[in-house]
Amino acid sequence: MNTQTKLTFLAAAISSVLLTGCGDAETTIVELPPIEEEHDHDEGEEHNHDEYEIDSAGRLSVTDADSNALAIFDLDDNSLLDTFSLTHSGSALTHSADYRFAVVTSRANDLVEFIDGGLWREDHVEHLHDYEEAPAYSDFTLAGSRPTHVDGHDSQLAVFYDGDADSGIPASVQVVTDTDIAAETAEVNTLTFNVNMHGVAKPVDDMLIASVRRDDSETTSANPILPDSVGIYHRHDGDYEQEQLFAGECPDLHGAALNDEHVVFGCSDGVLVLHAHDEEYESLKVDNIDELNGMRIGTVYAHHDVETFIGIASQHGGGSAVLTAIDPELGEMEAIDWEPETNAHPVSYGFSFDGEHFLILDDLGYLSVLSAHEHDDHAHWELEERLDISDADLSLMPEGGAFSMTIAQNAAEVYVADPIAQHVLVIDLESGETTGDIELDFVPSAVTWLGIAEAH
Repeated sequence: MNTQTKLTFLAAAISSVLLTGCGDAETTIVELPPIEEEHDHDEGEEHNHDEYEIDSAGRLSVTDADSNALAIFDLDDNSLLDTFSLTHSGSALTHSADYRFAVVTSRANDLVEFIDGGLWREDHVEHLHDYEEAPAYSDFTLAGSRPTHVDGHDSQLAVFYDGDADSGIPASVQVVTDTDIAAETAEVNTLTFNVNMHGVAKPVDDMLIASVRRDDSETTSANPILPDSVGIYHRHDGDYEQEQLFAGECPDLHGAALNDEHVVFGCSDGVLVLHAHDEEYESLKVDNIDELNGMRIGTVYAHHDVETFIGIASQHGGGSAVLTAIDPELGEMEAIDWEPETNAHPVSYGFSFDGEHFLILDDLGYLSVLSAHEHDDHAHWELEERLDISDADLSLMPEGGAFSMTIAQNAAEVYVADPIAQHVLVIDLESGETTGDIELDFVPSAVTWLGIAEAH
């Protein structure tokens, strides 16, 4: 049965530390010494692998809506570790493929920057070795024309640059790992197209699955900057070579996601599903359903342990949204009744770290938690509970501001930033309760979780 839970914010019930940021005198800056190097062990000597593991909730990076500042908090005690001045204000924020780095993208200034969150894991063959250091600004940057879509998968991060028709700059993709960023690798794997496009790319091992914009005389896209095809590229000596092309199968392509078995692209007439078979990819088209009412799926979400994809269809410029569950095995799509509040418009989505829940944060300050239930051999996504995460007067939302969230990758927790109250709430998805409150002295514009993700 669906329930609606009202979260209260009694100070006595919240175990949190009141913080102020951006160099305020009341802020305690925690300097963490580098972890000591591991000791050599004699042959045959037994050692406890736990000695190399770090038990940490992670780090939280938060950008300031009114400046170019970025703050990083320690989620073990909610203390502020450091603040950084980014090169440009108004940049987009996400994370690197293995969650070590905050990735800051300034599309208008053709720049991608990285902030080291200070928590990461290395594979030392005989054991996994965790590290904990103070956050640091990385000297490594990426540059290209209009970086737009930044997508991580398989420990690789793909940055898609749209290019610029006026300047004759074609679209391109750069692929880096957390190791590349840490080592400040000079030469990164790059794919350059023939024309500009608003596209997307997904890395899979030494392959790259990317959108392709064909010649205007051939395209099936109504929008001249949107691609209509998908190419399969194989990396050879640092260069990507096209091995397959699914030409014209996805008009007005926008949005893509992949799990361990399938890749799904949003198209104006449905979704294109690709699946590897006998060392080649095969395609399947799933048509739009009547419930979309003329809208198209433009955003797709996936989780490596979840067979179902979640497709989002929304009106241009925001507004109401229709959520769909896409079953690539059966080639079916069905609408999800997430029972939104009247006039509620989603502002953020995502799977929980274990794939058990799909989360929808809306502009009225509600967090809807969906879960999948088996019925007639199908997984049906239904509303499990709805959490009210804000008591603030919504009319006080700063101009251009919005609620935002990020999802922990090592626990059933979600962090919701409230620009009105100027704080970040820590919400436990298992109990539906607020377990922490990180106070800010600035208006948050975006948040992202960093740390050592649970191994899959």
